[in-house]
Amino acid sequence: MNMMTRRGFLAASAAAAAFPIPRTAMARADAPLALIAATRTLDINGRAATVFGLAGPSGQGLILDPGQRFQVDLTNTLDIDTIIHWHGQTPPNVQDGVPNMPSPMLARGETRSYSFEARSGTHWMHSHVPTQEMQLLAAPLIVRRPEDLTADRQEVVMFLHDFSFKPPEEVLADIGGGHGAVSHGLHGNHGASTATQPMPDGGHGAMNGMAGMGGMSMDLNDYDWDAYLANDRTLSDPEVVQVERGGRIRLRVINAAAATVFWIDSGKVAARLVAVDGHDVLPVSAARFGLAMGQRLDLDIDLPSERGAWPILALREGARERTGLILATPGAEVQRIDAMAEVVAPAFDIDLAQEAKLLARTALPKRPVDRSHMLMLGGSMQPYVWTINGAIWGQHSPVTARTGERVVLSFHNTSMMGHPMHLHGHVFQVVALNGKAMAGALRDTVYVPPNSMVDVALDAGEAARWMLHCHHMPHLATGMMTEFQVIA
Repeated sequence: MNMMTRRGFLAASAAAAAFPIPRTAMARADAPLALIAATRTLDINGRAATVFGLAGPSGQGLILDPGQRFQVDLTNTLDIDTIIHWHGQTPPNVQDGVPNMPSPMLARGETRSYSFEARSGTHWMHSHVPTQEMQLLAAPLIVRRPEDLTADRQEVVMFLHDFSFKPPEEVLADIGGGHGAVSHGLHGNHGASTATQPMPDGGHGAMNGMAGMGGMSMDLNDYDWDAYLANDRTLSDPEVVQVERGGRIRLRVINAAAATVFWIDSGKVAARLVAVDGHDVLPVSAARFGLAMGQRLDLDIDLPSERGAWPILALREGARERTGLILATPGAEVQRIDAMAEVVAPAFDIDLAQEAKLLARTALPKRPVDRSHMLMLGGSMQPYVWTINGAIWGQHSPVTARTGERVVLSFHNTSMMGHPMHLHGHVFQVVALNGKAMAGALRDTVYVPPNSMVDVALDAGEAARWMLHCHHMPHLATGMMTEFQVIA
């Protein structure tokens, strides 16, 4: 294999590390942090790409120290109106970042101040306009805990995207018109792999999107993107993170992709999954973990004591494409990694086996359930329309509750695609998988595979309209959104 060359970013967007995790905060705890929505230029496989970004004091994103309040001045320098959602945080509804629910978008040149108590953990922030998120208007939002400052470990962020050189409106038109990915069942299987994958109902079919479910085909990927990015880079020029021999790494992985589920593969070094969506779970050891759109994983990795380079790869489910970064000790030989794997990665968690292993360190307090709702997740590739309880956004009936009630939401997926379901303004606990009770992980985004049901419990918070939607951007853009309406 050839030695890897390092091109870096174009001069137009040259900066320090794009996703830094410094030891101390860059600003005083009582001073607002400046966050700027701006255009930037990336080098993607040798081609210039103009994208959006969220620039903080030390690069893309924000890092808060323990106890530091989320106190941010957001400035929009784009040529279009925008608004930012603080994914994983639970701010007052007026600061939640959804267009006109209730706050309007920020006009060009406008600055808006935000201030609320930050929720610790690995989170992120992004535009709540699907086409803008598809143009990479997103960044990490890390809120440290006291042990993060004292632990003998190095922190690394891996921020994942899928990317197209086409305008997002054209991408959505391609998908909606049936001209997206070539590897999924309903739109054909032009030369794709035919490996099989068992399904929850006992059927078998191809992992690349032809998996059988009661005689129907399962769709994994509905668009073939031009590139898959880890920290704004592809495997033609990945980020190489310098690490110590025998060191411990806390890897914070964020899936900010518009429509791609990834497997996080640590290769020859085993990892321990210690948190999901910013909330601790009982550790689970493995070399591969799946991650749906909007979700986050915290992995502890113990490196060997010798000199070396260890790739951490993100594998596109049901396909061969991959991206990632490389952990390398000083002086280690770093070899080129092909962006196409030799084998197709499997479908993610179609039997909910990974989710079943995730148990909360601190569960919700036990109490009677005051209200339950069933949410039927539906839709199809042709026509390309996705619904909750049979309705698209604008024709929906709100899911209701009263402040303080214990609520159970049952997500029942009757469609042939998986749906990462995200609820704003609340933390919920996974309490049942396909009817089997469990004290599962605390989350804000849960993946519901086809032909499956996931129950989550929560305590209804501030009386307001809170968004509840699929975090697959083309699904959201075509209507897969409703509201969780809490009344006093």
